[in-house]
Amino acid sequence: MTVVKQRRAIPFMAFDILPSNPKYVIVAGTGNKAKRIEDEVLTSHYHGYHLKGFISCDNQEDCMIENRKVLTDLDSVDQYLQSNPIDEIVIALPDNQIGAIQKILTVADYHGIRVKYVLDYHELFGNHYRITRFGQVDAVNIRELPTDGKMAAFFKNCFDKIFAVAALLLLLPLFLVIGAIIKLESRGPVFYSAIRIGKGGKPFKVYKFRSMKENDNSADGICSTTLNDPRITRFGRIIRKYSIDELPQFFNVLKGNMSVVGPRPHRRYLNRQLQLNVYHYMLRQYVKPGLTGWAQVNGWRGPTDTEEQKRQRTLHDLWYIENWSFWLDIKIVFLTIFSHKVYKAAF
Repeated sequence: MTVVKQRRAIPFMAFDILPSNPKYVIVAGTGNKAKRIEDEVLTSHYHGYHLKGFISCDNQEDCMIENRKVLTDLDSVDQYLQSNPIDEIVIALPDNQIGAIQKILTVADYHGIRVKYVLDYHELFGNHYRITRFGQVDAVNIRELPTDGKMAAFFKNCFDKIFAVAALLLLLPLFLVIGAIIKLESRGPVFYSAIRIGKGGKPFKVYKFRSMKENDNSADGICSTTLNDPRITRFGRIIRKYSIDELPQFFNVLKGNMSVVGPRPHRRYLNRQLQLNVYHYMLRQYVKPGLTGWAQVNGWRGPTDTEEQKRQRTLHDLWYIENWSFWLDIKIVFLTIFSHKVYKAAF
């Protein structure tokens, strides 16, 4: 599948080299699309283009253009083009105005004028979409995210692997000490392997240092940790407070089912609960879960008992996946280590 890059603003004047002489352009339409094109020209400094004005084509659409800028209407456009040099017509009409669109195309062909047709999916899909080709068919990727690009995915994956290897090498002595303390304090394994939901809704086994005397069922458990939970060991309370129990998840990063930064993975029952109660919650599953995330460094880790806790955690996660950048990941890692907000809701 070939992907055609899409600007978030209307990309009707994308070009490689600016012409030496101005290109005279008129816009067919006076509604919302036409207004967005006018704003784009005025704010984006297309010096190679001169927007002469607009053609009124649709009486049913609210006019968003000043009257003095409307040059002609659909019935008189042929006469206008005969006496005015125009290099290009930009069609900015609603998709259902097939008759008007075809008439503009016919008149443009008669006068040998180039035509651009504006595809504006902003109101329907928001900012995050990309126009693609599916074989010979035009298509739109909905919910296109920054990490969907090949280079972005490559850099994020490289960062994850390098960071995880470095962290595990540096933390190995600490792991040995923690493992010994866990074994000395209570009977049971050093690690607790719980089932969490990852990218695409796929379950995976997440690794943690055991911090409880007895743990909930790793696959289908529904017993969340509570404040002063009697199951937590004395040492477990310390490593949970500072998220040290999560450090073995660097092995998950190496395996490829987690990232260093991303939405925290939830157990199956909590996933279903939030899916039912929080709008757009499942969009979190477009990306890999992370050891830390934007919600955590802003103080929204820990319990999800109230509607506000559920909503804020989800909103922060969605903001992260829609605004991802390499530097945002670096910032989140820094805040995870040094910000007090990360630990205030931990128990």
